[in-house]
Amino acid sequence: MEPEEVFVNELVQDLESGHLQLPTLPEVALRVREVVDNEDANAGQIAEIIGQDAALSARLLQVANSPLYRGRQEIDRLSMVIARLGNKLVRNLVTSQVMKQMFQATTDLVDQRLRAVWEHSVQVAAIARALAGQAPAVDPDQAMLGGLLHDIGTLPILYRAEERAELLETPGLLDHLIETLHTRIGGAILKHWKFPDALVAVAAEHENLAREHPGPADLVDVVQVANLQSHLDTDHRLGQADWSRIPAFHQLGLDADLHEIELTDVAGEIDAVQQLFE
Repeated sequence: MEPEEVFVNELVQDLESGHLQLPTLPEVALRVREVVDNEDANAGQIAEIIGQDAALSARLLQVANSPLYRGRQEIDRLSMVIARLGNKLVRNLVTSQVMKQMFQATTDLVDQRLRAVWEHSVQVAAIARALAGQAPAVDPDQAMLGGLLHDIGTLPILYRAEERAELLETPGLLDHLIETLHTRIGGAILKHWKFPDALVAVAAEHENLAREHPGPADLVDVVQVANLQSHLDTDHRLGQADWSRIPAFHQLGLDADLHEIELTDVAGEIDAVQQLFE
């Protein structure tokens, strides 16, 4: 049996049996999610949890004062951040800000791969947040989080590949494995984290270019189009997709003959999102 087949079979069996080691969401994000999901939670409780992580506290203050969210008054306390942005947005921003911690490896080759996935995810997050303006049913900050999470399924594959030198040394093999498995694993990770169904669907369905559904454009449509835009004119297989045949573009009301999304009007917003994660 070829190394590729062995690797795929092992991953699929471990996933189906529940033995695949899935990434763990950092504790601060778990605690904030738990508090926010409690209807009796208040801003002080959330601020107390976040305040135990000095780096995260500083980042959230920076985010709250960024062009995306700032108001007339500069914010200098966590309680003010939560009052301005609201519990649910803070929950999403905490998750977004701690995600980068997970994209780390022990070998240089895998570390390079993870850096590339993270940079791509940030780009998709930025485009998705801007595109959410085309979809009234989609919250822009949920779209940003969806963009960051859409390729989360690559992490267990890359972590496992660190243990198998032949997978890292064979050109194209790891790319094929990621292409084959990352959406299935991504959906399993977000379900394991008890994320909303809409985000689980993003991880599981963002490369299903034939996906159709009734009703208005949804979160998967937005992230799917953002992902395709990010791959445009690259050597990635999605860079050659025929947009006119992809339902998500029609759901968003984009021209069927479009070859590139005009993002000039939202370039500032895209840059601002990317700066949040640098």
